[in-house]
Amino acid sequence: MATTRYNSNDFRRQLGSPRPKGRADTKDTLCRNILIYGHCRYEDAGCAFNHDQTKKSPKPDTTTRKTLNVDSAPFTPAVSSQPSKKTFSSSHAASAAVFTPRATAATPTGTPTAQETDIPPAANTPSAFSNIAAIREFTPQQQNYDLTTNGAAAATQDASLNYDPFTMNSVASALPAAQYNPYASTDHTGLVAHGGAYFPSAQAGYQSLIPPSFHLYAPIGPYREDLQPWQRSTYDFFMPENLRLELQNKSHAALQTMTGTAALQMPQVGNYHTLVTLDKTSNRKSSSLFGYVTWVYKAVSGKTSRLYSLRRLEGFTVSNDQILRPVKEWKKITNGNIVAMQDAFTTRAWGDSSLMFSFEYFPLAETLMEHHFPNAQHKTSFRSNTNHQASETVLWSYIVQISNALNSIHSNGLAARCIDATKIIITGKNHIRLSSCGILDVINYEKSKPMAELQEEDFVAFGKLIVSLATNTPPTGLNLGKAIEQMGRNHSSTLKDMVLWLLNPPQAPGQKTVKNLVAGINEHVMTAFDAQQRQSDMLYSELYREVENGRVLRLLMKLATINERTEYDKDAGWSENGDRYMLKLFRDYVFHQVDAQGRPVLDPGHMLRCLSKLDVGTEERIKLTSRDCETDFLVTYKDLKGAVQSAFGELLKGSGNGRGGPVASGSGHGVHHPSHRDRF
Repeated sequence: MATTRYNSNDFRRQLGSPRPKGRADTKDTLCRNILIYGHCRYEDAGCAFNHDQTKKSPKPDTTTRKTLNVDSAPFTPAVSSQPSKKTFSSSHAASAAVFTPRATAATPTGTPTAQETDIPPAANTPSAFSNIAAIREFTPQQQNYDLTTNGAAAATQDASLNYDPFTMNSVASALPAAQYNPYASTDHTGLVAHGGAYFPSAQAGYQSLIPPSFHLYAPIGPYREDLQPWQRSTYDFFMPENLRLELQNKSHAALQTMTGTAALQMPQVGNYHTLVTLDKTSNRKSSSLFGYVTWVYKAVSGKTSRLYSLRRLEGFTVSNDQILRPVKEWKKITNGNIVAMQDAFTTRAWGDSSLMFSFEYFPLAETLMEHHFPNAQHKTSFRSNTNHQASETVLWSYIVQISNALNSIHSNGLAARCIDATKIIITGKNHIRLSSCGILDVINYEKSKPMAELQEEDFVAFGKLIVSLATNTPPTGLNLGKAIEQMGRNHSSTLKDMVLWLLNPPQAPGQKTVKNLVAGINEHVMTAFDAQQRQSDMLYSELYREVENGRVLRLLMKLATINERTEYDKDAGWSENGDRYMLKLFRDYVFHQVDAQGRPVLDPGHMLRCLSKLDVGTEERIKLTSRDCETDFLVTYKDLKGAVQSAFGELLKGSGNGRGGPVASGSGHGVHHPSHRDRF
């Protein structure tokens, strides 16, 4: 074994403070451990130096020595002239009281402090710094953070009081109250008191309703890359969550009704009942596009039980029997970018003469003014305070859709006369429709202009609308010249040229028609058409998925009507040994499975797989066990499907009306109509 390089006895030697060589006055020299650490752990182990801090060190020898001499005394900082002040702090200094700077009131500003008088005068310094003693030393002033007292009272406080900067007692009253969080606790009594921060207050003609909490059961599936290619999550069998929420919100808006006194004040107008105000605000202005105070309602038709949108013109008096003739022409127009007119009539249900127009109803639709300029009008708390800048892609989509609507209108010898940001609604993702078409034709029936002039006004209004959206400027504050110049800097020249073509009158002998407009934007028409086709493909795939779910639903309805029929308890075909008994056991096999510990097994994949095989009728065999574990059946899905068809056929024969009747549309009370037939 190799010998160690060092002697082990050297490590056992106690290490103390280094002993200087050739010096005999070590007892009067302060130990360096005291200087550095505040204490010496070798004080009782033979350290030869002085450990008493209160004893003054002897004055160093004034004999002439070299600057760098090993026999020179160790450096010791100068001790203050005050005897009560310690030069070096001990190890317990960390637990001392918090340092409090001395207030300026205790020391006059013109008198140097003790620290200032100790500064030696500098020799041969520039004139700017010749009197260093006269320069005031920075002394932090005592600050007052108490918001409840004034400055004069704070200056008289004792400067020796400790101040804790982390204490917030004095400013706690100035902090805002914490917002109520309904998810932080189980006590929801404060939800009613804080509901005003989320929902608008009830106004005249507007009913404030709390929307359902759809987000509470919105599923959050696993990360997609965690699943294998053959694996599926539960939500893969249903439509996407964003589409489901959109449809659910629209369904909730369609079923929304008014309650209380507001519902009692709504009359029944003609064949329409259950009116609900759709106006976002109760502030009405007569200076509208139509020149009358208008109201918009959602109503249910008594004939078809469908929802319609009613627009009421308050105080309109009919002076001519032929005034409603344009309605017949507008009812013939069917276009995907036009809200179709259904009917027009007069009423005195509100105690005055009002003109009513009935249009198609689109839940949760908003106008271009509300979507792109939400702060241009007084809105409820649901609306944002920031304008939605329309990109050029969105603008071209709007242009193509409005051109499509104008092509259908102008080709029928009519004029839209409603191309305004407040009369064009958004019913889907960038899907717009012209609403209120034909109202001005009825109002101004006796003051009609030439149709060519009215169609030219459509083009001019079309151009102004695009300029307003492109420059993000509300139509009321639009400076057309400056806006076009700004649009030319921020958008393509093609868009600017198209807008100029809309705003300028046609040059003779040419004419301005929609066909000429569409020919100039054919490239963007193809882009919009492609986007529409891709959207249609997405919706069609989701519809195909729901078709599969519909098959499962029809099968579940059959099983639910077959099982547990108490009126057939004495029938041999429905006994415990009959074919119907296998369907009862199949229900337990699909929905009532348990694990080894007796806990219920909730596996949607197992349920959908079994129901799909039953609907197809495969040859796969399964074992069905009775609840008492005394009876087992080995059957195929094909046999079970035959049992379902046989049992359901007997129920149809015993129902008395063949295949049974569906529920009346909109009634919800199970009224059967023999003329209708259902498909199972």
